[in-house]
Order: sequence, then structure tokens, then C-alpha cells
Amino acid sequence: MATTRPDKARPAATRRRATPRLLRRYFITGVVTILPIWLVWVVFSFVFGLLSDVSEPWVTPILQNLARASPNLLGWLDEPAVMTLVATLGTVLLLIFVGAFTRRVVGQRSLAWFESLISRIPLVNTVYGSTRQLLDLLQTKPGTTQRVVLIDFPHRDMKSVGLVTRTLKEEKSGREIAAVYVPTTPNPTSGYLELVPVEQLTPTEWTVDEAMAFIISGGAVSREEVPFE
Repeated sequence: MATTRPDKARPAATRRRATPRLLRRYFITGVVTILPIWLVWVVFSFVFGLLSDVSEPWVTPILQNLARASPNLLGWLDEPAVMTLVATLGTVLLLIFVGAFTRRVVGQRSLAWFESLISRIPLVNTVYGSTRQLLDLLQTKPGTTQRVVLIDFPHRDMKSVGLVTRTLKEEKSGREIAAVYVPTTPNPTSGYLELVPVEQLTPTEWTVDEAMAFIISGGAVSREEVPFE
């Protein structure tokens, strides 16, 4: 009897010591599983909210009036979820209409008139013009310099993914300096603007879409190889 008690006690003690490690392992596995899903939900909620907010001021009164006119048949239109969904669809249709309109001659002339009006408003013209130029630039193919590059940031032993927006010339030496926008993770709409000599850029074969996927996913979605040096 005395010789069997230590044998029974040792497995119980081992199990007690292993329980915290097992719980930590489960916790880390749960975080790794949930984090990508949560990130997709955050991005989706942000975009979904922006789209619904645009059309909500005029969609909500229309749906409420329809629901009051026929509560038995159309009363479900007064539900908040339905209003948000309809407002989102309304914004998507509006964007499609604007895109189709601006591709026609009349739309291009109207856009030119609107931009000339914006250019006369202080501060607004700076914000609109800068945003317009950045979006147009990212949609065009790069010239002498690769659009997606790696730069030494925040120090020489680390790299950050950046987008070359334009190249400048140094005032005294005349060497090329690249203006590089470095997006942050997981929100690429905020970031840093760095001036980097062109010879210090590390070019990549990535497209802008691949770079955005890499940044938003925190590096989880990327190519297998990267030109670090």
C-alpha cells in the first residue's frame, strides 16, 4: 500500500503542473484563430458603416414613410438592420452611377467644373488635390522607380513596406530622392511620409494590391520570398 501511493501521486501532480501550460496553449490557439476573423470583421464594419452613413439620411425617411403607409405589408422596412442594408446598397448603386457618369464626356466636363470650383476654396483645394493625386498615382504603373519598395524604417536593421508616390531632386547634389508613403497595420489609411534616396530603396515585384493585403493582414498574406537586402 505504501509503495503505490507515490506512484498515484506523481501523475496527479504532473497533471496539475501541466494544466496551466495546456490552458495557455489553448488560449494562444484561440487568439490565433479569432484574430484574423476579428480583423476581417473590423475592416468590414468600417467599410459597411461608411457606405451606409452616406445614404442613410435620405433612405431612412423613405423607408419609414413606406412602413407607415402599409404597416402590415411593409412594416419590416422600419427595422434598423433593413435600413442599414438598404442604405449600403443605395451607396453602392450611387458609386456605380457616378463611375459610369464620369466616364462619359458630360461627366468628365462636370467633374472638371467641380474641381475648378474646389480649387478656389482655401484648404479644401489642398486636401482634395492631394488625395486626388495620390489615388490617381497609385492606379498608374510606376516609372523609373518601383511603386512598392522596402525602406530602412524605423532604423537600418528593419524594413517597412512603402509606396513611392513621386521622386524629387536634391537641391545641391541633384541626386534623386523618393517620397515614400509607409502605411500602418491594420489601417493603411494612416501612416508616415519618408524622404529616402533612391539608391537606398529596396525594390520589390509586389503589386499595390499585394502590398495592401500584406499590410492589412499583418504580414499573414504575402509572397513566400521578400528581397530584404
